[in-house]
Amino acid sequence: MPDYLHTYPFLSYTFIVVFSMGLTLSAIPSILHVARARHLYDDLGSFRKQHDHGIPRLGGIAIFVSFTITALLFGFADKSLPTNYMLAACIILFAMGLKDDLSGVNSSTKFLMQTFVGAILVVLGHIRLTSLYGIFGVFDLSYGVSAALSILIIILVVNAFNLIDGIDGLASLTGIIVNSTFAGLFIYMKQYELAAVALALVGATIGFLRYNISPAKIFMGDTGSLLLGLVSAIMALKFIELNKFSGGKLPDIISAPALAVAILIGPVFDTLRVFTIRIINGDSPFSADRNHIHHRILTLGYSHIQTTLILSGFNVVSILIVLMLGNISNSTLIFMIFGVSILFNWLITFLIRSKERENLALRNLFT
Repeated sequence: MPDYLHTYPFLSYTFIVVFSMGLTLSAIPSILHVARARHLYDDLGSFRKQHDHGIPRLGGIAIFVSFTITALLFGFADKSLPTNYMLAACIILFAMGLKDDLSGVNSSTKFLMQTFVGAILVVLGHIRLTSLYGIFGVFDLSYGVSAALSILIIILVVNAFNLIDGIDGLASLTGIIVNSTFAGLFIYMKQYELAAVALALVGATIGFLRYNISPAKIFMGDTGSLLLGLVSAIMALKFIELNKFSGGKLPDIISAPALAVAILIGPVFDTLRVFTIRIINGDSPFSADRNHIHHRILTLGYSHIQTTLILSGFNVVSILIVLMLGNISNSTLIFMIFGVSILFNWLITFLIRSKERENLALRNLFT
C-alpha cells in the first residue's frame, strides 16, 4: 500500500478523485471531435433511443483511460487486490465494448467474454465469495460452488450496469453512488488501497457526467458501462469477503452481504426483473425492449434528469435502510431490500395504469 494513502488520507483521496476527473475532462473534447469528424454516432434506428439527433457513444474510452492511468500511476497494488488481474479484465472488456460501440457484438460473444473475464478474476485473482455468511442457512462454500457463484455475480453486475445505460446520467450517477459508498466503507475498514481504486473510478465518472447530464453531449457506451459494472462487482465481492467471520473475530461490518446488495440494488433489481419477464414471455433474456424501470418512469412524463434523480434517490434510501438496521440478520435485510424494490416497482405500475386510464383508482394496483 502506498505510504501517502495512510499518512495523508484525505488529501490523497481528494487528489486521486480530482486527478482522475481532470483526465476525463481533458479527454472527452478530443473524443467528441474525432467522433463527429468520423460520424461515429449512436444508433438512431433503435426503438429504445430517447434522442432525435446523433450523439457519440465513445465516452467510455475517457473513463477507461482515466481510471487505468490513475490506477497505474499511483501504484494501487498490495495483497488486498491483485491489480494486474483487475486491469487485465478491464482491458478485455474494454476491447469488446469498443467493438460493440463501433460495429456491434452478438449476445453470445458478450456472455462468453464476460465469463472469461470472471474466470480470470475468480480463478487467478482469487476475488470470490467463500461463504454465504448464513444467508439461507448456508455458510462455507466448496471451491467449485464458490467460483461458479462469484463468476455469476460478476456477470450479473456487469450486465446490470450495461442495461441501465439507457438515459442521460443514470449509469454514471449510479456508478458514482455505488463506488463512493464502497470507498467510504473501505476507508472505515482501513482498506485504503481498495478505497483508492473505487475513488479513481468515481473521479473518472464525475468527469464524464459533466458531458452526460441531459441534454447529453456524449454517451459512455459499452466501453464505459461494462467497466463500471466490472469494478463495482469487484468492490462488492471484496467488501463482502473482507467482512467474513474468521478466527472468532467479529467483522468490521456484520451486515456486509446485505449492504452490498443494497448498494447495487438499483441496476441488479431492474436486470433480474426484466430478465424474469422476458423468460416468462418466452423471449431471450438479452432481447431489447422498453420495459426497464427508467423507461417506465419516463412514460409518466418525467425528464431524463428527474428519472435519474428518482432512481438514484431510491438507491441511496436502500443503502440507508441497511445502515440503520444493520443489527438485523443479513437474510432478513436482503428480503427487505428486494421487498421495498418490488413495492417501488408496483407503485410505478399503479401510476402508469392510472395515467393511461385517467383515473386514480385503487383497482389500478391489481389490474
